[in-house]
Amino acid sequence: MSKEISNAIVNHKTYANENKCDVLFAKLRKEAPVFWAEPDDYRPFWVVTKYADLQEIERQNDRFLSSTRSVLSSITDEEKMRALTGSDAPMVRALVNMDDPEHRTYRDMTQTWFMPRNLKSLESEVTALAREYVDRMEAMGGECDFVNDIAIWYPLRVIMMILGLPREDEHLMMKLTQETFGPKDPDMQGDDAMQFATMMKFFEYFTAVTEDRRKNPRDDVASTIANAKINGEYINPIEAIGYYLIIATAGHDTTSSTTAGGLLALMENPGEFAKLTANPSSDMIQNAIEEMLRYVSPVKHFFRTPTEDYVLRGQKIKAGESMMMCYASANRDEDAFQNPGAFIIDRAPNRHIAFGHGVHICLGMHLARMEMRIFYKELLSRLEHIELAGEPAWVESSLVSGLKRLPVRYRMKRKAA
Repeated sequence: MSKEISNAIVNHKTYANENKCDVLFAKLRKEAPVFWAEPDDYRPFWVVTKYADLQEIERQNDRFLSSTRSVLSSITDEEKMRALTGSDAPMVRALVNMDDPEHRTYRDMTQTWFMPRNLKSLESEVTALAREYVDRMEAMGGECDFVNDIAIWYPLRVIMMILGLPREDEHLMMKLTQETFGPKDPDMQGDDAMQFATMMKFFEYFTAVTEDRRKNPRDDVASTIANAKINGEYINPIEAIGYYLIIATAGHDTTSSTTAGGLLALMENPGEFAKLTANPSSDMIQNAIEEMLRYVSPVKHFFRTPTEDYVLRGQKIKAGESMMMCYASANRDEDAFQNPGAFIIDRAPNRHIAFGHGVHICLGMHLARMEMRIFYKELLSRLEHIELAGEPAWVESSLVSGLKRLPVRYRMKRKAA
């Protein structure tokens, strides 16, 4: 059973089956909350599934490092990457691969951009985009794939706007995002050569952006990254590309996953949907979004590696033994949330960790909340009825997983004469 569970944890198909995923992690939380996994073709690791344990580890960022091993990758894939790069270092280095003090230095470069005070100035532009995409939904005549027609494009346009990138480049960013977060999904992946070529195109694209912003700086995040310096020197191109990558991909993918997953949860829980439509105030919408974040938990894991031996729930974890931090499991922890399997839009308290915890908490969490609040306010004001028009489907990915198809049928309110 240990081998079977280990292989299920690393199997990307597990995360495309909500029920299977919930059953697996509920079993681990109950019987082996700190579980030693030895899956086929993966270096072994500890699996941490409880809410309190994730918080305990994330608080101690000096003792548990991100740079040693940050995400799940098979031995085969690690060897392919080693052959491409000539080392064990990742092809790009982003915030998720860094530890303090380096992490804090790089995070501070753009932190101001993503704080509520600055985002307030962007609300009118984001509202106009939300209206544009709800208009698009209405123009589609009462039926669409909410994921592929609406949910993936709205937050992408927002993040492209913040970076200062043109609309005509959105399909390139979407392709890169899908191949980055769903490389094992048959609907997302190309072959290895195609994925490598796409990454090279991304390098070329942002190298050109960097050169342009150094010559012609603007008021956008791309200019901030391009002109950032440490000790008087421009940041290393590898770190710069990693910075662009994390914002241009993770900066929208998790938001679209929560937006779509939240709509599905509302349709599957008509009582909660009715509660929201009866009181579509900003506070209620924000509460509903917090529950969507907990319930969907699009980021499934990150890794941490202890610098010294550590005992967690009686298990001795040796220095250097990596730990898989399972955020989706923690957000369904029975000891942290009452009735965690239920979708309750006014759940209180709701201290989920969908954005992580500690120093690595998501840089864009305030932006994501604002985007979803504005979008749902616009959608709910115009939507009369919505229902499923086919079977939903999820991305097969152990890292970031959300809906990849959500066929819906709907009716919009008639506009006042």
